[in-house]
Amino acid sequence: MQSLIQKYNIPGPRYTSYPTVPYWNKEGIPTTLWIETFQRSFSESNQEGGISLYIHLPFCESMCTFCACHKHITKRHEVEEDYINTVIKEWELYLELLLEHPIIKEIHLGGGTPTFFSSKNLQLLINGIFKNAERHPNYEFSFEGHPNNTTREQLKNLYNLGFTRVSFGVQDYDEVVQKAIHRIQPFENVQEVTQWAREIGYTSISHDLIFGLPFQTLDKVKNTITKTKELKPDRISFYSYAHVPWIKGVGQRGFNENDLPQDKEKRKLYEKGKQWLHEAGYIEIGMDHFALVTDSLYTATKTRTLHRNFMGYTANKTQLMVGLGMSAISDTWYAFAQNAKTVKEYQQQVNNREIPVFRGHLLSEEDLIIRKHILNIMCHFETSWEEKAMQFENMDNYLKLLTELESDGLVVINKCSLFVPNDAKAYVRNICMAFDAHLQRNKPTTKLFSMTI
Repeated sequence: MQSLIQKYNIPGPRYTSYPTVPYWNKEGIPTTLWIETFQRSFSESNQEGGISLYIHLPFCESMCTFCACHKHITKRHEVEEDYINTVIKEWELYLELLLEHPIIKEIHLGGGTPTFFSSKNLQLLINGIFKNAERHPNYEFSFEGHPNNTTREQLKNLYNLGFTRVSFGVQDYDEVVQKAIHRIQPFENVQEVTQWAREIGYTSISHDLIFGLPFQTLDKVKNTITKTKELKPDRISFYSYAHVPWIKGVGQRGFNENDLPQDKEKRKLYEKGKQWLHEAGYIEIGMDHFALVTDSLYTATKTRTLHRNFMGYTANKTQLMVGLGMSAISDTWYAFAQNAKTVKEYQQQVNNREIPVFRGHLLSEEDLIIRKHILNIMCHFETSWEEKAMQFENMDNYLKLLTELESDGLVVINKCSLFVPNDAKAYVRNICMAFDAHLQRNKPTTKLFSMTI
């Protein structure tokens, strides 16, 4: 197994989208064309399945050196209200393009630090969204909370607004690791907010853990998982730390490269961590995600409704996801679009009554087919091309790229289908890379992606 890890631990995409962002059209997408795909997708999906909103709340009071998110560091909370008002204005620009009220099935507040915002301003945001929108009968609203600043008032207020899922960023409980990643966060803080959420009535509580952080050892990961078991969150994300300082700059150079667990050492952190999670009753869902059998994410794997998008794995699939806020990414299924990446540019464009998209990608017919295959592999660990609609030009050449993976026992290929064995799930990104026509035609010559394993 160690030789396979060394062999396949190469840079590769995480596949929260296909095509991946570096391979989007270099010329971008004209705003008029983006609006066309938005209106088309809305008309096809609103009444049937509803739509999703991802709202990016980018402010953080301090920089965490493990973080690869788009954020804006400030301690000035007076920025909150202006930003919330801008997000509502952006939403109103989209509403003007529609002939009927949107039916919202899913909302996720991401960051940054959503709990940077006061209860009053979070309420202002959600009320502004629903001024001219309706809730889907089976809606699910979620947000990301920082255990150090999430208050009981915020949790109660968001619950009253319809939020039943919360994800707390834990990362690691060891003080040395926390100091290295600039995230000092005692266990007692996580325990308190988790208990508050349960008492208030949240039905799904998630903890985010990361392996591969500086100074992490097997004992430290075991200690973190042992403490996590005490709190028994419904879901656990167990991510590999993506060390990409060539993209994120100073924020990911807060420690020496030699302080990071390497190769087989890092892989052991994952394998043992996964074992300990299984022993605690958590089932592996997709890639890097674990859930109790009582959680909707586990149910989605059984009903084959599990979906993956820019928010990660979700139990609710909607065709249209609208991204609101600085750097937020929207997905109409036919196209992707990303908003301006600084607060200043974003607010300026919206206040000028412009949809604040600065880049995007219109998917080709080939893109749409390959996207389905990659989603199948990422969500169900299998895919099929028996139907002609699932075949694309030169597909046989791409399937040949899986020959070595097949000989190493990491994928089983039949006449018109493939599946990933249970003990090969760690290599799912490598398998998806074989289908990735953009990557295969134009392999990067510089550092672009984090390591796959």
